[in-house]
Amino acid sequence: MTASAPPAAPMPGIVAAAITRPTRVRYKVIALIFGITAINYADRATFSIAGSAASAELGLSPIQTGFILSAFAWAYALAQIPGGALLDRFGTKRIYAGAIACWSILTALQGFTGMLPIVSALTTLFVLRFLVGLAEAPSFPGNARLVTAWFPSAERGTASAIFNSAQYFSLVAFAPLMGWLVHSFGWRSVFWVMGALGLVATALFVRYIHSPVRHPSINAEEVALIESGGGLVRMEEAVAIRTPTFTRANLKSLLANRMLLGIYFGQYCINVLTYFFVTWFPIYLVRERGLNIMEAGFAAALPALCGFAGGLAGGFASDLILKRTGSIDLARKGPLTVGMLLATLIIACVWIDQEWLVILTMSAAFFGKGIASLGWAVMADVAPKQLAGLAGGVFNMFGNIAGIVTPIVVGFIVAATGSFDWALVFVGVHCLLTIVSFLFVVGPIKRVELA
Repeated sequence: MTASAPPAAPMPGIVAAAITRPTRVRYKVIALIFGITAINYADRATFSIAGSAASAELGLSPIQTGFILSAFAWAYALAQIPGGALLDRFGTKRIYAGAIACWSILTALQGFTGMLPIVSALTTLFVLRFLVGLAEAPSFPGNARLVTAWFPSAERGTASAIFNSAQYFSLVAFAPLMGWLVHSFGWRSVFWVMGALGLVATALFVRYIHSPVRHPSINAEEVALIESGGGLVRMEEAVAIRTPTFTRANLKSLLANRMLLGIYFGQYCINVLTYFFVTWFPIYLVRERGLNIMEAGFAAALPALCGFAGGLAGGFASDLILKRTGSIDLARKGPLTVGMLLATLIIACVWIDQEWLVILTMSAAFFGKGIASLGWAVMADVAPKQLAGLAGGVFNMFGNIAGIVTPIVVGFIVAATGSFDWALVFVGVHCLLTIVSFLFVVGPIKRVELA
């Protein structure tokens, strides 16, 4: 028998390719951000799910309920600028991790409302939800900073859409759970369970989130891929030597820019629909459409799922358009315009009587809203490099003024008319204003360069 030939040695080029292939740590980072943001939005929606049962037990009127639902946004909007500045000054990891822990504890404390007779339920819930808003303020500017650091420009639309779509997935995952908790264990259990989940998320964030250049699992090739594509991989490394960014001059430079003002106003308008969904929508299904709270929890999941799918589709389409055309304007404004036109279908629910058709129409509207949710991708494209946190904070402050206005306006409309019809028109008109702002005010999308 002849000796078998030794196995052929692998070609050097193949070995080199195997050794130098970039890792994909950035995908794990965005997956964790997605999960934490889903919990973030679930904590905002706790009173929306528990609100009917809690209001009945605690004797709250529709107007009082509206103020409680808006309490979060008062603080959240006001704290955006200082929250973004804290991220710029002290770094994303420390500020964001502390924020998750604080908002989770405050969420859990809401479950004890009414147990202290010396403090009114209205005051307790308003104060606690106000404090939750303060604690959550750094979350979305923190998400934007992480995407700016971890993703090249050509992937930012998808990455931003992933974490932004968590607002819809949140209700897909948690609205049925919270509805079941209210039905089976009472409304207080919603706050305790969600608070505990948030503390678990804090531990995971501390364990797995690092700067790209310091992450233990990343290789040099992935760092180079991100940096060569426009990712600011060393953003966090300069934190220790930075001066405070929350100054009058810096704010003036952001607020004097027409493009940024158009983006800020557009985000306010689009968030009117967001806040209707996370505050009044489950209550609308119960009071206007006759569902019980458990049915409302499950019914809210379908529009949320469509919003989630729309968010992913919008981000993917935006990045695909950018790769094929090289036009950042077309890539960001095109999906936004189409999505907001679809979102105006919410007005049609005024004339629809069948519950199943209402859910279907709402689902189409939220699919459109998901497609249009590219605001954070736009901010990653335009924010001044040295003021990324502050610019994101101003952006989110404007966006979340809608969280103050929408619950209160809807509450007054429902109290005055006994119906949600004009509330749906109010939301739909803001969808059209979003298109006007981005097409006629923003102008060409480009990064702001400070003098």
